[in-house]
Amino acid sequence: MIIGSDSAYFLKARQAGRPVVKDLPKFDLDQYIANYRGKTRVDRLLLIGTTAPLLASEALRAAVSEAKQGRDVGRYDAVVAAIREILPGDINAVSDSAWIDRTNKQVKAESDRLETELKGYKNNLIKESIRMGYDDLGQHFHRIGDLTNSVKAYGRMRDFCTTASHLVIMSLRLINVSIDQGNWLAVQTNVQKLRSPGQLSTEAQQTSAKLSAAMGLALLASGNFREAAQEFVETDPRMAQARLDDPSDAEAFNEVVTPNDIAVYGGLCALASMDRNELQKHVLENGKFRTYLELEPHIRRAITFFVSSKYSACLSILESYRSDYLLDLYLQRHLGELYFQIRSKAIQQYFIPFSRVTLAALASAFDANEHTMEQELTSMIKRKHLDARIDLVDRVLLSRTANARSAVHENALQMAKDYERTAHLRILRMEMLNAGLEVSDKGKPGANTTLENVGLDPFHGGASAGNWVSEGIARSLRSGLRS
Repeated sequence: MIIGSDSAYFLKARQAGRPVVKDLPKFDLDQYIANYRGKTRVDRLLLIGTTAPLLASEALRAAVSEAKQGRDVGRYDAVVAAIREILPGDINAVSDSAWIDRTNKQVKAESDRLETELKGYKNNLIKESIRMGYDDLGQHFHRIGDLTNSVKAYGRMRDFCTTASHLVIMSLRLINVSIDQGNWLAVQTNVQKLRSPGQLSTEAQQTSAKLSAAMGLALLASGNFREAAQEFVETDPRMAQARLDDPSDAEAFNEVVTPNDIAVYGGLCALASMDRNELQKHVLENGKFRTYLELEPHIRRAITFFVSSKYSACLSILESYRSDYLLDLYLQRHLGELYFQIRSKAIQQYFIPFSRVTLAALASAFDANEHTMEQELTSMIKRKHLDARIDLVDRVLLSRTANARSAVHENALQMAKDYERTAHLRILRMEMLNAGLEVSDKGKPGANTTLENVGLDPFHGGASAGNWVSEGIARSLRSGLRS
């Protein structure tokens, strides 16, 4: 069943400002979702089903099937609620009460069993058993969607970690839970703990790829595209060689992201935040990131075109993949800003050699109409991304030419004012010292009183002389200055 973009749900979504993807993406849904494992499969399918009308039916039905393979009743309810709005006549629009009751009973029984075992471990006072008990309990809470209690269990587990590897395992568990929570500050905190020099540094090197990916996601979520790009492009290539279909492969991180995601996130963030020289040096010539770029050759082509000043070709490639990126769990919210910054940089670089360019020429170079180009230029000028003016009468973009002669005169006048003020303050200080305003009593400890000690330092501001000395001393000072 194919849902149209003019259905009631997607009309409301568009009115609310949420993205609605009308075109089919380039990826095959089954192959795309097969690269992931765990709860992110449900989240990604739900996002696709509520964003792409042409894939809504297939994605939401697959999301129901995935949710029922786990024990997270809350996620299952969210999927059913989405189906009820988008596909009200579908068989999955009605909750499976029998499955919910059965799952809730299993969850309660498992929770009781794990808590009972943990109490027994505490009574025996065996630290390793207690640590494993908290670890099992934290993983159980994570699987059922109780993220708050999962974080608490891992937090209590810290006191019973006896080796560096235990602390690394605990921190990685907390990072995964924090990503599910959207608590990006906690993600950064735990990554920094593992990266801090000390006994954990050696153990953490084995998980450096996961740490870079997690930190990159946290920085991307906060809108810090430059630092996010630096994290992604420095991700250890061992993740790219992981077997995604093998849950026992410790290098795989596909419960969160895949190597293809690293290539896309790193490439887009680099294009939005780095200049052409930096892109050439830190991205295209980066041995670590080259392994990831080979998985997404269109990203490498886009960066190569940008470095070669072929901006139209670069933007054309990115635009052809817009639908795919709008269906990504972590890119969707930031894609508009990323694309705007990339286009802004391209327009800036294109405009540098010219003093004036017609809007028609710009629109032709960047495959847009004049009205759209005018709006883009206006937004760039307001954000101070482009130092130029728009002549709406002649339909021309004019660069601002700085008056070098006026700038030199202003600098000279400012230097003269600064010199005059400094000279006046030095003369004032000398006359104050000549007038006897420095009091020194070496016989008493701590009695050395100077102008600076009482707050009367002409060089650093402070209270006026009248607030600190008597009128008689002030008159002596004035008479000294006159002489």
